[in-house]
Amino acid sequence: MSANTKFDPNSLGLKSNNIFGLPFTEEQSQLVLLPVPWEVTVSYRVGTARGPENIFNASMQVDLFDPDVPGGWEKGFYMRPIDRNIRAKSDYLRQCAELIISNMIDGGDVADNVQLSEKLKEINNGGKLLIDWVYEMTKDLLKQGKKTGLVGGDHSTPFGFIKAIAEVHSDFGILQIDAHADLRVAYEGFTWSHASIMYNVLQHIPQVKKLVQVGIRDYCDEELEMIQQSNGRITTFFDKDIKAQQYDGVTWKSICGDILATLPQKIYISFDIDGLDPKLCPNTGTPVPGGFETEQIFYLFKMIHDSGRELVGFDLNEVSSGSHTGDGIDAIVGARVLFKLCNFMVAGE
Repeated sequence: MSANTKFDPNSLGLKSNNIFGLPFTEEQSQLVLLPVPWEVTVSYRVGTARGPENIFNASMQVDLFDPDVPGGWEKGFYMRPIDRNIRAKSDYLRQCAELIISNMIDGGDVADNVQLSEKLKEINNGGKLLIDWVYEMTKDLLKQGKKTGLVGGDHSTPFGFIKAIAEVHSDFGILQIDAHADLRVAYEGFTWSHASIMYNVLQHIPQVKKLVQVGIRDYCDEELEMIQQSNGRITTFFDKDIKAQQYDGVTWKSICGDILATLPQKIYISFDIDGLDPKLCPNTGTPVPGGFETEQIFYLFKMIHDSGRELVGFDLNEVSSGSHTGDGIDAIVGARVLFKLCNFMVAGE
């Protein structure tokens, strides 16, 4: 370990250090996390723009020993400071989006309203600006040889990161842990909607040869049709089917084996926290009954790692602030999911 030799991994986490209380600088760290405090197009509840800072605070309670990757933290993890300008832009554009969504719920047509039409244009331009910012930030990190992860923010945030990865890896797949398919076309009129992230990736990033979705349980007819007509580019393990298999006696190990068989050698993990059972993320933007325990997903991650596949990047998104119920379970769970992702990202290095 090249950081402060006085650091005690068995003691409490110090906020004067960095994520998980670790004493590393960005230069000393193999893995750098980019926080993206953005939630412009969330469809139901807000709060995920504060996800990165809440995860950071909760990370001080995470013990550093991981039996799957002992000593992983010694490679160095660092989260960059939250960009206040990005968060302020998100807050402003979110107010614009709420006006548009409210108008639509009341049966209005944005095209008939000059003011709302201008706000919609502003929101879509803002989404493109965010994409460019994330792309530039992550492209620079990858060029430095840093392993990189993204902490959202809503699920629209990783598009620019995936675009940057596609310039390094010409053939890779995405493992999407999620309650939602996110294959809608410009949902609610927002081109870069959180509900359109995987549609946009598949349309604009041809290097993503395969999308494997796990836990999907909330989707529309058009999304199902896109899955069915994807010629195998999309493989979806619906939550309902997974549960039915388990009720029939099929083991989770066997199901994970089926998931693993669909994945290419290089994998990017996109983890929407609402893929978990909502008791673990009650304040996420759009919770859906069903989902997984964290241990189930960690087991899947370990099988992926043990298979020799390469993890080329990851994002964690839709972790809310806990403000809807007053508890902090969302950030606590998010911090532990993030720690596991970080450890598997550096495993074997």
